[in-house]
Amino acid sequence: MHNHFFLAALPEAYSIFKPLVDILPVIPVFFLLLAFVWQAAIGFR
Repeated sequence: MHNHFFLAALPEAYSIFKPLVDILPVIPVFFLLLAFVWQAAIGFR
């Protein structure tokens, strides 16, 4: 019974990370853009 209450309270405990979780899927796109900018900087050799 105590364990169930603890599991139910976990999402509330991690609610401060909700904006971070919303941003995380976008990170691979930034790596793609970084590779493009890097190639543009060296002139697409």
